[in-house]
Amino acid sequence: MIRRAVGAAAVGNVTEWFDFGVYSYLAVKIESVFFTDLSPTMGTIATLGTFAAAFLVRPFGGLFFGPLGDRIGRQKVLSLTVIMMAISTFIIGILPDYEAIGVAAPMLLLLARLLQGFSTGGEYGGAMAFIAEYAPDRRRGFLCSFLEFGTLTGYAMGATFATALELALSEEALLSWGWRIPFLVAGPIGAIGLYLRMKLEETPAFAKIAAESEGREGNQTLTEFRKIFVNHWRPMLVCGGIVLVFNVTNYMLTNYMPTYLTQTLPDSGYAGTSSTVSEMLQIAVLVVSMVLITFVGRLSDRIGRRPIMFAGCAMLVVLSVPAVLLLRTGGTGATFAGLMLMGLMLLCFNSTSPSTLPALFPTDIRYGGLSIAFNISVSLFGGTAATAVAALIALTGDLNMPAYYLMAAGVIGAVAVYFATESAGKRLPGSPPAAVDEAEARELVGSHR
Repeated sequence: MIRRAVGAAAVGNVTEWFDFGVYSYLAVKIESVFFTDLSPTMGTIATLGTFAAAFLVRPFGGLFFGPLGDRIGRQKVLSLTVIMMAISTFIIGILPDYEAIGVAAPMLLLLARLLQGFSTGGEYGGAMAFIAEYAPDRRRGFLCSFLEFGTLTGYAMGATFATALELALSEEALLSWGWRIPFLVAGPIGAIGLYLRMKLEETPAFAKIAAESEGREGNQTLTEFRKIFVNHWRPMLVCGGIVLVFNVTNYMLTNYMPTYLTQTLPDSGYAGTSSTVSEMLQIAVLVVSMVLITFVGRLSDRIGRRPIMFAGCAMLVVLSVPAVLLLRTGGTGATFAGLMLMGLMLLCFNSTSPSTLPALFPTDIRYGGLSIAFNISVSLFGGTAATAVAALIALTGDLNMPAYYLMAAGVIGAVAVYFATESAGKRLPGSPPAAVDEAEARELVGSHR
């Protein structure tokens, strides 16, 4: 049952982040289709701004889906979010372009992105809670790391699709109809994700809470909001800080670096890379991360989550400038080295955050607390990172701005990790101990007695 739960949550996450990843890796083509009347710099900012717009509504998705998941169950809400995401992405694939309907085209694109963001607001927090509540205490780091394995798989699929299209199609065909194919694929992928999630049973921890609260009256959502914002404001702040450093690093690598390498550097007189080379290097970094992530997750079960996250923060502060300088140097080897450095920084967070963050909240508000804190932080700092850095470079002309941004995130993340409680090997708050097997269960019962 644990394997099924982890697999379905991870596959659903593949669906969500394939959809988001496709937009990232086709950003340059989307700019040419929907923002043809803008200058190159303003077109880049508008395209990345449309990407960031989805993050503005993610907190609303978290506020809606989070308490709903604590009230009616994780499985039902996760099934709803995955199909909403697939539908909104499919809509992007059938939108008319700017030449056909003018300014209405980017406006419809924005609406579809907002729907994507709203559904994603209920996805990641619920998926974290779902896997964490199924996982045994001593293997939670390893099993929860499969959630981000799904994220990396989705991004890698998006990059692979974009690269294959560029290799197979002419520029004219790609801009005319080829860019639509990955978005249209979201429909059947979403159906698969929905099928897998509908087959899941509710987590034992939530089932216990639901049985205890059955028959209670009153506004449960309002009560949960009071618990989250009044009684658990400290965990909310810690969660927000960890999410900030995690997602600034994530979106800098996966969302902004393709634009930085293919447009920003060439426009500033540097060699940069072609879209195809950039995407192939991104795929290589993602594949290496996919290979390593579950091993690092397993390591966190042995040595703790906090040491690994502290190492990631230190790398951000010390190695961000060297990573960006390697990118500016150009050439396949230097570019890959710069991207790989960022990938290793990200690995310290995406391998440990899915098991760290659920342990900050008790079972009865876990979905809501995670979804709200996660999405507020992502909305303010993660999804806007690419747009903010692009605007800062346009304003200052300093091509090292991505490094400075990452360094600031590393400092904030270190403060948040300092105040986080180590959760490795411990039971989730509000939940009974969860054993790997019968022998461990007997050991836990014996020690309790």
